[in-house]
Amino acid sequence: MAFGPAASRHTGMGRQSALLLAVVLLFSGAMVARLAWLQLLHGAENRARADENRIRLLPRNPIRGRLLDRHGQVLATSRLTYNLYIQPREVGDAQWPALRDRLATVVGLPAAQLEARRRSGANAEGFRIALASGLKSEQVLRFREQAAGLQGAEVDVDILRSYPHGRLAAHVLGYTSGIMEEEYTQLQPKGYRIQDRVGRSGVEKQFEGHLRGEWGGQQVEVNAAGQVQRIIGEKSAKAGQDLRLTLDLALQQAAERALDGVRKGAIVALDPQTGAIRALASRPTFDPNVFSPAPSSSQWSSLNSPDAPLLNRAFQGFPPASTFKIVTSVAGLESGRYTADSKVMTMNSFCYAGLCYGDHGAHGAIGFPFALAVSSNTFYYQVGLKVGPDELFKAARRMGYGQVTGIELVEEETPGLLGDQAWKQEVLGEGWTPVDTITSAIGQGALQVTPIQMARLYAAVANGGWLVTPHLVERPTKRTWIGLKPATLQVLRDGLRQVVTIGTAKLLNDPNLPPVAGKTGTGEDPPRPDHAWFGGYAPADKPTLVIIAFGENSGGYGGTVAAPMVKALMNTWFRGSLPGQAPQS
Repeated sequence: MAFGPAASRHTGMGRQSALLLAVVLLFSGAMVARLAWLQLLHGAENRARADENRIRLLPRNPIRGRLLDRHGQVLATSRLTYNLYIQPREVGDAQWPALRDRLATVVGLPAAQLEARRRSGANAEGFRIALASGLKSEQVLRFREQAAGLQGAEVDVDILRSYPHGRLAAHVLGYTSGIMEEEYTQLQPKGYRIQDRVGRSGVEKQFEGHLRGEWGGQQVEVNAAGQVQRIIGEKSAKAGQDLRLTLDLALQQAAERALDGVRKGAIVALDPQTGAIRALASRPTFDPNVFSPAPSSSQWSSLNSPDAPLLNRAFQGFPPASTFKIVTSVAGLESGRYTADSKVMTMNSFCYAGLCYGDHGAHGAIGFPFALAVSSNTFYYQVGLKVGPDELFKAARRMGYGQVTGIELVEEETPGLLGDQAWKQEVLGEGWTPVDTITSAIGQGALQVTPIQMARLYAAVANGGWLVTPHLVERPTKRTWIGLKPATLQVLRDGLRQVVTIGTAKLLNDPNLPPVAGKTGTGEDPPRPDHAWFGGYAPADKPTLVIIAFGENSGGYGGTVAAPMVKALMNTWFRGSLPGQAPQS
């Protein structure tokens, strides 16, 4: 009997050992499974999370390339600024009020302003929020002295675009602005960051890839307090490339001053041999510096006013008025219906099909050169009727009208309008009439020509019949031979020279200038005031510069409003080029 109880107790201990072993195995298996789940299945993810807490990337902005004029003068550059940010992932709603009040004291900004900026900058992605921009050096120093107690906030350097000449060439240079959240998803694969700024118009936009550069930064290890322990790696930011434009700073400044006399208008100056743009200005204009960092509400209101200061009027179409008489001359002479010696009787009033059309004077029987010089309407009414609309619009297209010029700013240029028979039938549902031919022959009616297109036309006359491609960045010259007869070119050159010597632009017959050739135009735009045009080139025998000046609804005449603008630019360009003149400074 003594053996029985001992055997019974021994059996119970065996069951306890098995149970304990099962429990140990169960917990061990759970630990192994958990470790496998953490390290094998989600190891990469967890390591990344750990690195996010331990390793920080301190990005460094790339310096955007400068924009230079043809002599290397700076037109656009970059400047450094300091901004205050918070990291929303590190600062929750509970921690924010204390941090906000502390920041308000340290950097000297109203707490309400910081609150408003945090709310307006909130984003689902958790990107850092800019609380203030353009901090002064003393604000930056105070922040850095007390940074240990401002966890979740940071002061970082930003690089903003700077235009040292303000409004000068604003429509050519364009402007930059920050990336919007809705476009970030498209730009991120191209290496952009949410802090980036991109070109929005002009050269800044068209040459964005050339100018922007590449981000760099430091990868650092930090401790639990966020203090840097060591630098793990570093990649230098790659600056964008400078871009030299064909603009001439002195001539551009002269164009800006000349346009200050009109409320709306444009000036284009180019090399007639190559198409290189030497000056291009538009009014009204704007200061691209207001976009760095961003326009105020009042500035936005001004930029979106009915006068449309952001619109480049050098690329918009307007009635060409009497400047179009060059096209009508080409149509008459190239059609074979007229020769260089042909004469047409002019009169005070020309009547046709029961309607009469007035003129500002009768000159008897005159030829093409003198008709251009005095801008005789009755002469060109008759030429237009004799050659007909087909020849008229054929000549216009031949001279580059009705099509874009090929300048780099392709998204901003319009083709103008050649309202021929097909257009009138399609758009207005009406047939062509002699009245349409008469008005078109003198540059009125359904005709719209851009200043940049007109510059090509005058360049073609100046260079002997080549249609150049205007450009803002030096590149191999692209020219198209339009095949005008030598006699046609000579008539045009003689006529455009006589406009200055005896005709409607005698203001430019100045001994301080080389011989100038050109044509005035006064375009009707009822009930608004007239448009004023002048297109011309100099020296008349070996042209090096074409200038188009346009005043939109300026009132007055081409010879009194636009010609003085051209004279101002020519005085600048040709200063010191004539014998006895002081050299250009």
